[in-house]
Amino acid sequence: MSDDIPLAPFPHEMLDPASEPKSPIAEVSDAVKGTANRVAGAIEAGRKPGMPLSILSNIAREAPLGSLLVAFLLGVAIARRR
Repeated sequence: MSDDIPLAPFPHEMLDPASEPKSPIAEVSDAVKGTANRVAGAIEAGRKPGMPLSILSNIAREAPLGSLLVAFLLGVAIARRR
């Protein structure tokens, strides 16, 4: 048998290395990427069958001129309220 007792690690070995501060441009870039990913996820969820974007795309595919007319009339109605 050996009487060697394993030594505990030194306190400085357990510390995380100091991370370099991010530049403001990198922080903004990360925020924009995160937002773009969330928006893309929401759009993909809305395109699943039976969801609103799926229904709208099917209507626009079947009757493009009618959809354009409805969109125009909605735009005019919203613009007059302001």
